[in-house]
Amino acid sequence: MSKSLIVSLKNRVLSLTINRPELKNALNRELYAALADELERSNHDDQIRAVLLTANGDTFTAGNDLDDFINPVEECGTPSVIRFLKAISECETPIVVAVNGPAIGVGLTMLLHCDMVYASKSARFRAPFTHVGLVPEAASSLLLPLAVGQAWANDLMLAGRILDAEEALSAGLVTRVFDDGVLVTESLKIAEQVASLAPNSVKQSKRLIRGVNKEKVQAQMKREGVIFAEQLASAEFKESVAAFFEKRAPHFA
Repeated sequence: MSKSLIVSLKNRVLSLTINRPELKNALNRELYAALADELERSNHDDQIRAVLLTANGDTFTAGNDLDDFINPVEECGTPSVIRFLKAISECETPIVVAVNGPAIGVGLTMLLHCDMVYASKSARFRAPFTHVGLVPEAASSLLLPLAVGQAWANDLMLAGRILDAEEALSAGLVTRVFDDGVLVTESLKIAEQVASLAPNSVKQSKRLIRGVNKEKVQAQMKREGVIFAEQLASAEFKESVAAFFEKRAPHFA
């Protein structure tokens, strides 16, 4: 079991806590694989009726670990990030998220595949893809406009604007905002409430809600993946990485 992910099961709620606070909970191959394992498990374990996802420290996640981009390795079978995106987008178990701080990049886009998203007052939301020479992923170019409308989506995806918790609530990106000190407790209560309901009714309801766009989501994710890979090899992304390490603003000619 990965030390980067704390897993517990109580009252039929599978709690998944990202645990890399010293690195702002950046997601790497190990974490993607561990998250995918647990989300896949939730589909088949009758003792799991809801998932609660949160993180330790003051950041939900800073996004993808830059080291995975700079030093890619060939993985056996399906790459862990692809497994994770498939697992979270096709998970049959209701997913409740407690966003305890900044949610950046994939930290934001993964929320679009979850069912109830609660944020702390200190939460911040950012999709800085155009700032680093990349493009949206996780079918967010489809799902974000559907969730918050075209204007908010353009502000987030094109301009890379940072939304605070109240703005995210107004946009429809999150369900409710809680004080930082009670966020996880309140989110867990809701997850336990969902877990206490008629399980097949809940599962079938989620299928109906999510099923409308299922094929579109997977198709868009594939299209994004092709362009994302191209951008990873681009001069724009290389310049953004160099600027990061040199502590300067990138210059895109």
